[in-house]
Amino acid sequence: MKPAYSVILFTTASGAGYGLLFLIGLGVLHGALPDSVGFAVVAMILSLGLVSAGLLSSTFHLGHPERAWRALSQWRSSWLSREGVAAVATYAPALILGIAWIFDIGDRHWVGLFAGLATLGAVATVFCTGQIYATLPTIRQWRTGLTTPVYLLFALASGALFLNAALRIFGEATLWCDILVIVSLAVAWAVKALYWRGIDTALPKHTIESATGLRSMGKVRLLDPPHSEENYLMREMGFKVARKHTARLRRIAVTYGMAAPIIVTLPLLGMDGGFGAVLAIVAALLGFAGISVERWLFFAEATHTVQLYYGETTA
Repeated sequence: MKPAYSVILFTTASGAGYGLLFLIGLGVLHGALPDSVGFAVVAMILSLGLVSAGLLSSTFHLGHPERAWRALSQWRSSWLSREGVAAVATYAPALILGIAWIFDIGDRHWVGLFAGLATLGAVATVFCTGQIYATLPTIRQWRTGLTTPVYLLFALASGALFLNAALRIFGEATLWCDILVIVSLAVAWAVKALYWRGIDTALPKHTIESATGLRSMGKVRLLDPPHSEENYLMREMGFKVARKHTARLRRIAVTYGMAAPIIVTLPLLGMDGGFGAVLAIVAALLGFAGISVERWLFFAEATHTVQLYYGETTA
């Protein structure tokens, strides 16, 4: 499928924002974050800024962005609608948490309640995002048990990268966050490798025979194409660039998304000072770039069953 850059920005930016919000919530609950107003302001603005930028970018993929609010009404049957509801609902506890944390108001139990709600909301929203794709039966590369875990793990890894950068900027070097960055990146990309292996070795789920319902009549072949010139379906669903350069693009994604950030983060173990902040920022930017390439591939490698009507033999 042809990747939409608005959706790539949405899934990467909002994923990082929710991952950061998840870690902020846990950090507040366990008292693991520094008692600094400046850090609290930057961390909350970064988290909610990434979430908001991602959500706003997703509306550019809609034919009528002004009608986006209507999608919230279909939450009983649509994972897209559930994602929207979860995203909107998460803002309230996140904002209250931010205000209470920054201005140091409310007792520990009261603040902990909203930290817990923000944490759950972040997980629920990213889970719904993954389920949007994992439940589509027409795209076999997405309908796997690893699609949603990959979304959750990359959200955690990118959130950890940004949290570590924020901590380092304020001179709050923490060994646990350095380790979290390394472990979360390694686990996320290991699961992604399993996902790639799965889609590469899985048998096709659909053929032209099953798509036309003529399987019982034997081999089916197209006499003429459905259209005499390229149309919307062929442009959007028949994207083949990634399939020609899959191996190289995957290496680029892994290099920038995992290898480079881990290599840059390793020297931070036990390091204090301003240079550590520079390395943490570089690691965050590299990781975000690599995950963006991974997300581009996620869409570009997908094959839609509609292409069976345009010459594809299996999907």
